Amino acid sequence: MDNIAGSKSSLTWLVHISVVLLVALWLFPTVGLFVSSFRTADQIASSGWWKALFPTEQNLTLRTAAPETQVQDGALWVIEGNLFVEGGAPEASIATWGTSSRALDAYGPGDSADMGDGMTITVEENGDYRLESATQMTGSRGERVFVVAEIAPEFTLENYRTVLMSEGTSDSMGKAFFNTLTVTIPATIIPIVIAAFAAYALAWMDFPGRALLIACVVGLLVVPLQLALIPLLKLHLGIGIGKGYLGVWLAHTGFGLPLAIYLLRNYMVGLPRDIIENARVDGATEFQIFTKIILPLSFPALASFAIFQFLWTWNDLLVAKVFLIDATGQTTVMTNQIVEMLGTRGGNWEILATAAFVSISVPLAVFFAMQRYLVRGLLAGSVK
Repeated sequence: MDNIAGSKSSLTWLVHISVVLLVALWLFPTVGLFVSSFRTADQIASSGWWKALFPTEQNLTLRTAAPETQVQDGALWVIEGNLFVEGGAPEASIATWGTSSRALDAYGPGDSADMGDGMTITVEENGDYRLESATQMTGSRGERVFVVAEIAPEFTLENYRTVLMSEGTSDSMGKAFFNTLTVTIPATIIPIVIAAFAAYALAWMDFPGRALLIACVVGLLVVPLQLALIPLLKLHLGIGIGKGYLGVWLAHTGFGLPLAIYLLRNYMVGLPRDIIENARVDGATEFQIFTKIILPLSFPALASFAIFQFLWTWNDLLVAKVFLIDATGQTTVMTNQIVEMLGTRGGNWEILATAAFVSISVPLAVFFAMQRYLVRGLLAGSVK
């Protein structure tokens, strides 16, 4: 009875679980990257993103104020202050502390420690301290105190300011963001326009060699991208467009056209023939049929390819490296900028996480805005 039309298969639960697992595998890294982009470097180093909403325990090295701030209190010389304020650290609650990095748990809040040379220090839970000495203290720097502190969750927009608004070409993603838009938008529109005309001709116009052209388009789908890079670069250099936006637009157009023509032709050939024949009988030209009938009906397929092409060109590094060569960094795209930041800012995980999320934010927005057309466009022409 399980195979009767209208009844649910016994494997439906397995399909649902598989879908949930696939969504989770895709969603968790994205959420982690988003959360990490708002955290500080210390928080990223001390705990995972899933603990971002909870206090974290960190080992901090702080200093008291310099001896020049000491005041005389009777027979003692005293320096008072707050370790977190003077150390530029966020407010926290001290669990244990010590005067040596090898003994972080030697003292608790409110305890006093002998610093040597007649000096003692008392540290409270909130970071307030009192350093006392029987003789006048000398030196240019304060005494070091090693603490284990519970730091409250902290989120900041400073990472985004650094990534998007920095003036330095080694850090700024702002210019790379607009450079990527400059590459991606034309490289998405140009192949769609060309492929739409070609797909209509291959689907609804009779001319000699049409079947051969369709076979060539299918054959080009299996040509590796890497195989054509060097010959195409030599051609571009020969005609003077090898190091600019025009060259990378044409490269993306050439690599994207076979799939675009294939998808759009399969969709258009499945449209009702009666509509097109009636339009021809009414005197409509081929261009009028294409613009007023075929294009509106083919919007799901157009949107489907637009999603793919936009994602490919936005996330591309190889083609940009080959066809968009610029030593000054004026045409650097975001993928290349992130690679450079891995070399110059390899230890700054908060900056890398922010830059990576900025890079994926636009493709995510495009995908969610147009995803309802994706399946309709991909399945077009697959069944009759």
